[in-house]
Amino acid sequence: MKTVHFVSLGCPKNLVDTEMMLGALGRDGYKIVENAEEADTVIVNTCGFIDEAKKESVEKILEMSELKKTGKLKNLVVAGCLTQRYKDELVEGLPEADLFLGSGSFQNIDKILRDREQGSKEKKFFNLPTYLQEESTPRINSQPKHRAYLKISEGCKKRCAFCAIPLIRGNLQSRKITGILGEAKLLVAGGVKELLIISHDFTDFGWDLKKADAGAKESPVELLRVLSEESGAQWIRVLYLYPDGITPEMIELIKTRQNLVKYFDMPLQHINNEMLKSMNRRMTHEEISVVLTNIRREIPEAVIRTQFIVGFPGETEEQFQELLAFVKEQEFDRVGCFKYSIEEGTKAGSMAGQISEEIKERRFQALMAAQRKISRRKQKELIGRVLPVVVEGFSDETELLLQGRTSQQAPEIDGMVYINDGVAKTGEIVMVEITDAHDYDLVGRILPTRAKEITLEARV
Repeated sequence: MKTVHFVSLGCPKNLVDTEMMLGALGRDGYKIVENAEEADTVIVNTCGFIDEAKKESVEKILEMSELKKTGKLKNLVVAGCLTQRYKDELVEGLPEADLFLGSGSFQNIDKILRDREQGSKEKKFFNLPTYLQEESTPRINSQPKHRAYLKISEGCKKRCAFCAIPLIRGNLQSRKITGILGEAKLLVAGGVKELLIISHDFTDFGWDLKKADAGAKESPVELLRVLSEESGAQWIRVLYLYPDGITPEMIELIKTRQNLVKYFDMPLQHINNEMLKSMNRRMTHEEISVVLTNIRREIPEAVIRTQFIVGFPGETEEQFQELLAFVKEQEFDRVGCFKYSIEEGTKAGSMAGQISEEIKERRFQALMAAQRKISRRKQKELIGRVLPVVVEGFSDETELLLQGRTSQQAPEIDGMVYINDGVAKTGEIVMVEITDAHDYDLVGRILPTRAKEITLEARV
């Protein structure tokens, strides 16, 4: 039997592409193996977003190429964003790889490998990234059975000065709600309890369809309403919402629907108006503050997660201090921070006023130190609370502990709840009393409440 091993790097959107390749090859007779040494085909789905991700991708390709020395590995396939972005350089610089698939060709992986078996010498496959999956597209969920990512669109309509995504993934392409709902129902029928909606910006969903047809019904609010009413999912989490698209109507819907998680993943990037303008962001400090006030007024228990960039070209010490004061004032539940890095082909990459790495590091450390104090205090306030927690399985550290997440913790980007008392199955939602708290993680014990009696709305 043909065997294949996958390495998926980068964001959840890239992971969904990997899952579609898994589905196509599984349908084509491949056995998917967890150990790369057992595979005759290895596919590395790369990320090309920031420098660290690029380096990780290249290192992983070279690591996998070493398996060719054993004689088992026949096909080393390099796919994904890094390939799409640097197709000429990568093909020339990585002779160890046998096939190169851009982000517009991954969906043809089964045909490409069949043609190679039949003697094709073609090595490069690059098309415009215009592919959108259908409800019928084969896909194997690589996540634990109880959760899955649901990709609703491809590309991005925004042109942030620091971001290369439109260069790699193209312009915004939204799926039809009927197809998204159909896929969601299939996932739920397969055991998924939590749907994680992903795109480059959820709030732009449907814009392209309405531009082409004014009668199109696709919109962020309509998609949430339909998924809430018809998908059957117990938790629906939206990732990546720009603040300019978070309307009062959207806030009201999330407030009133029990299975819409009260979690706003809202990347702000900066708060100084000059910096926001330079980044080509659409909102001002004042407008962002209004959105945050609206969310907190209508949904006091909502968790707000955001991210910022420090060291963007031209950022002065005064502008950074404004950002730092804003973080302390707003007391966000979760904050991520990036040190700006130059991305080829972006507007910011050629801007004057590039900041030294030393200053970037100092500002990064200062912002994260401030947020750590906020997070520690917010975490400690949860001690004594009883929260619904989805069990993820044994702890990564020891099998003496279970680990799980509250509805207010997104997988892979937020902290965990470590359970030191009680028994539960993976995917089960149990009531947990929080007994201890750390900077980002919680500790608790399972209360003797039957799962079917648990209400899934976490009122934190």
